[in-house]
Amino acid sequence: MKKNRRDFIKKTALASGGIVLGANAISASSYKKIIGANDRVRVGIAGFSNRFKGALLPAFNSLSKAQNFELVGVSDIWNRRRDEGMAKVKEVTGNKITSWRNNEEMYDKNEIDAVIISTADFQHALHTVQAANAKKDVYCEKPFAETMADARVGMKAVKDAGIVFQIGSQRRSGANYHAANNYIKSGKFGDIVMVEMTWNVNQPGRWRLPKLTSEIRESDVDWKRYQMNRPEAAWDPRKYLEYRLFWPYSSGIPGQWMSHQIDTVHWFSGLNHPRSVAANGGIYLWKDGRKNFDTMSAVFDYGPVDDMSSGFQVTYSSRFTNSAGGTKEIYYSNAGELNLDTNKVSDNGGLNERFASAMDMKPNKLESFDLAENAPKVVTSANTGADNMTTTHMLNWMECVRSRETTNGPVEAGYNHSIANIMTTAALRTGLKATFDEATQDVLAGGKVFQY
Repeated sequence: MKKNRRDFIKKTALASGGIVLGANAISASSYKKIIGANDRVRVGIAGFSNRFKGALLPAFNSLSKAQNFELVGVSDIWNRRRDEGMAKVKEVTGNKITSWRNNEEMYDKNEIDAVIISTADFQHALHTVQAANAKKDVYCEKPFAETMADARVGMKAVKDAGIVFQIGSQRRSGANYHAANNYIKSGKFGDIVMVEMTWNVNQPGRWRLPKLTSEIRESDVDWKRYQMNRPEAAWDPRKYLEYRLFWPYSSGIPGQWMSHQIDTVHWFSGLNHPRSVAANGGIYLWKDGRKNFDTMSAVFDYGPVDDMSSGFQVTYSSRFTNSAGGTKEIYYSNAGELNLDTNKVSDNGGLNERFASAMDMKPNKLESFDLAENAPKVVTSANTGADNMTTTHMLNWMECVRSRETTNGPVEAGYNHSIANIMTTAALRTGLKATFDEATQDVLAGGKVFQY
């Protein structure tokens, strides 16, 4: 299987380098001229998932008329999802769309200008390669990749093709998050000294689909195509439908939840990835055959790689077994905190007069304010509701497809959150501290390259 994996990566790397592009390929410079301000942008759906149905489709539909975008077809390797996709899009938009059995068929028809990728976690980067080779702009759900080999080939393909790419980290289009980023970058917050993040639920059925797993049959899907470059395995409906519970199809918590939150650390700090990660966890309660943990904690060390004397720590914890604490994102400086759960900046924990004077220092206290109230208005060309980050994120992508400007969530953001995710997975699965090799762009666990 290692040989098959090498062959896959070699082929996609060659394709993304422009050697094997196919009959419909054109240069990036020519592609820029295709979509004018008045031209309708035809969009394909790669993977009719619950995420697409519940969030991306409503966001897209609320913007499509004003932006002159249209869904024209759905690609899915499960016949049931193709049928459901066509029916749902017709119900929502009133339009009848095409269906394709797989992405290769979709791109061979050359009937689309852009694609929304909402497939299984481990497929995102590889499906991005396919889209980039076909010169189609991409809105891609996160996580970008679950292995560094996939992350590297995915980013190279995007850059070589010159396509517009948006990673589905919708916080990057949230007005409050822009306000937080601007505030930290202004220097008024002070140096980040610590970040605390949690994501807790009490959901035994999270990522479980027992009814569907009992109904699906191998003959209904293209199981071989689904596995892509993962080790070949016998048909397993749970690994197809409940893939977020099974490595190496998904890392589970890191890829699904942590990728959102850790991305803000990179954005606000300007750092691309952690210097190191230590983590542990386990399947402590929901013993239903899953392989990904129901509880985990990780500690990240962030800072300049060439200056170990400066930096800060990030703690992250998540559990499926008790929802107390909910979701939390709090940034600390010596002067107080920036809380993205309450959207408040306050002097909580800042250096007070008593302890400052004892060291012949001045008190260090932040001025309190509300991030939401002071957030800069995100300029849009449609009234989509500024509190709907997914809609605003989709709008940003649409506008960039026309302007050819960089999106709020460029491929580098997806690449960097993938590094943090994979470092966490490496630490969880080996029990060793994970680091990152800048020269080879590999994640190391105990000094050795981490793979499956």
